[in-house]
Amino acid sequence: MRVFKTKWFARFARQEGLTDDKLVAALREVEDGLNDGNLGGGLVKKRIGRAGAGKRGGYRTIVALRLDKRAFFVYGFAKSAIDNLDELELKGYQKLAAILLAFSDAELAKAIEAGELRELDYDAE
Repeated sequence: MRVFKTKWFARFARQEGLTDDKLVAALREVEDGLNDGNLGGGLVKKRIGRAGAGKRGGYRTIVALRLDKRAFFVYGFAKSAIDNLDELELKGYQKLAAILLAFSDAELAKAIEAGELRELDYDAE
Protein backbone atom coordinates (compact mmCIF):
# COMPACT_ATOMS: atom_id res chain seq x y z
CA MET A 1 0.00 0.00 0.00
CA ARG A 2 1.17 3.54 -0.71
CA VAL A 3 0.73 6.00 2.15
CA PHE A 4 0.90 9.77 1.99
CA LYS A 5 0.40 12.80 4.15
CA THR A 6 -0.75 16.12 2.80
CA LYS A 7 1.37 19.23 3.14
CA TRP A 8 -0.97 20.53 5.86
CA PHE A 9 -0.93 17.25 7.75
CA ALA A 10 2.87 16.99 7.51
CA ARG A 11 3.16 20.39 9.20
CA PHE A 12 0.64 19.40 11.88
CA ALA A 13 2.43 16.09 12.54
CA ARG A 14 5.81 17.80 12.82
CA GLN A 15 4.48 20.40 15.28
CA GLU A 16 2.78 17.76 17.42
CA GLY A 17 5.61 15.20 17.32
CA LEU A 18 3.65 12.59 15.36
CA THR A 19 6.40 10.61 13.70
CA ASP A 20 6.03 8.62 10.51
CA ASP A 21 6.50 5.48 12.61
CA LYS A 22 3.44 6.42 14.72
CA LEU A 23 1.41 7.10 11.58
CA VAL A 24 2.44 3.78 10.04
CA ALA A 25 1.58 1.92 13.26
CA ALA A 26 -1.84 3.60 13.34
CA LEU A 27 -2.52 2.65 9.73
CA ARG A 28 -1.52 -0.95 10.40
CA GLU A 29 -4.17 -0.99 13.13
CA VAL A 30 -6.72 0.33 10.64
CA GLU A 31 -5.78 -2.50 8.27
CA ASP A 32 -6.51 -4.89 11.14
CA GLY A 33 -9.98 -3.37 11.49
CA LEU A 34 -9.18 -1.09 14.42
CA ASN A 35 -10.41 2.35 13.44
CA ASP A 36 -12.40 4.85 15.43
CA GLY A 37 -15.14 5.42 12.94
CA ASN A 38 -15.99 5.04 9.29
CA LEU A 39 -16.91 8.56 8.21
CA GLY A 40 -18.12 7.55 4.74
CA GLY A 41 -16.79 8.60 1.38
CA GLY A 42 -13.51 6.76 1.87
CA LEU A 43 -12.72 8.42 5.21
CA VAL A 44 -11.89 6.85 8.55
CA LYS A 45 -11.06 8.42 11.89
CA LYS A 46 -8.08 7.00 13.79
CA ARG A 47 -6.81 7.90 17.25
CA ILE A 48 -3.09 8.27 17.80
CA GLY A 49 -1.71 8.53 21.31
CA ARG A 50 0.14 11.52 22.66
CA ALA A 51 3.43 10.74 24.42
CA GLY A 52 2.59 10.12 28.07
CA ALA A 53 -1.17 10.55 27.55
CA GLY A 54 -2.28 7.56 25.48
CA LYS A 55 -4.95 7.55 22.79
CA ARG A 56 -7.80 9.01 24.86
CA GLY A 57 -6.00 12.29 25.41
CA GLY A 58 -4.17 12.20 22.13
CA TYR A 59 -4.93 13.07 18.54
CA ARG A 60 -7.63 12.26 16.05
CA THR A 61 -6.59 11.82 12.45
CA ILE A 62 -8.73 11.73 9.36
CA VAL A 63 -7.48 9.31 6.72
CA ALA A 64 -8.68 8.95 3.12
CA LEU A 65 -8.34 5.24 2.56
CA ARG A 66 -8.70 2.56 -0.04
CA LEU A 67 -7.49 -0.57 1.76
CA ASP A 68 -4.53 -2.34 0.19
CA LYS A 69 -4.14 0.51 -2.32
CA ARG A 70 -3.61 4.01 -0.90
CA ALA A 71 -4.03 6.03 2.25
CA PHE A 72 -3.75 9.79 2.78
CA PHE A 73 -3.48 11.43 6.18
CA VAL A 74 -5.44 14.61 5.48
CA TYR A 75 -6.35 16.15 8.84
CA GLY A 76 -5.47 15.89 12.49
CA PHE A 77 -6.50 17.56 15.70
CA ALA A 78 -5.96 17.25 19.41
CA LYS A 79 -8.92 15.72 21.23
CA SER A 80 -8.70 18.64 23.66
CA ALA A 81 -9.17 21.13 20.79
CA ILE A 82 -12.37 19.78 19.20
CA ASP A 83 -14.54 16.70 19.58
CA ASN A 84 -15.44 15.96 15.97
CA LEU A 85 -15.74 17.48 12.52
CA ASP A 86 -18.92 19.39 11.79
CA GLU A 87 -21.08 18.39 8.82
CA LEU A 88 -19.59 20.98 6.44
CA GLU A 89 -16.03 19.95 7.29
CA LEU A 90 -16.92 16.28 6.84
CA LYS A 91 -18.40 16.93 3.39
CA GLY A 92 -15.26 18.86 2.40
CA TYR A 93 -12.96 16.04 3.49
CA GLN A 94 -15.15 13.49 1.70
CA LYS A 95 -14.73 15.51 -1.52
CA LEU A 96 -10.97 15.70 -0.94
CA ALA A 97 -10.87 11.92 -0.36
CA ALA A 98 -12.65 11.30 -3.66
CA ILE A 99 -10.09 13.43 -5.48
CA LEU A 100 -7.02 11.96 -3.80
CA LEU A 101 -8.16 8.36 -4.09
CA ALA A 102 -8.77 8.85 -7.82
CA PHE A 103 -5.28 10.23 -8.55
CA SER A 104 -3.33 8.40 -11.21
CA ASP A 105 0.31 7.50 -10.58
CA ALA A 106 1.33 10.46 -12.74
CA GLU A 107 -0.86 12.84 -10.70
CA LEU A 108 0.62 11.48 -7.48
CA ALA A 109 4.13 12.03 -8.82
CA LYS A 110 3.25 15.65 -9.71
CA ALA A 111 1.77 16.30 -6.28
CA ILE A 112 4.86 14.85 -4.59
CA GLU A 113 7.16 16.91 -6.81
CA ALA A 114 5.16 20.06 -6.02
CA GLY A 115 5.45 19.36 -2.28
CA GLU A 116 1.70 18.91 -1.78
CA LEU A 117 2.06 15.26 -0.76
CA ARG A 118 4.79 13.37 1.05
CA GLU A 119 5.03 9.60 0.80
CA LEU A 120 5.71 7.54 3.90
CA ASP A 121 7.84 4.41 3.85
CA TYR A 122 5.01 2.02 4.65
CA ASP A 123 6.34 -1.31 3.47
CA ALA A 124 9.60 -1.16 5.42
CA GLU A 125 9.64 -3.58 8.32
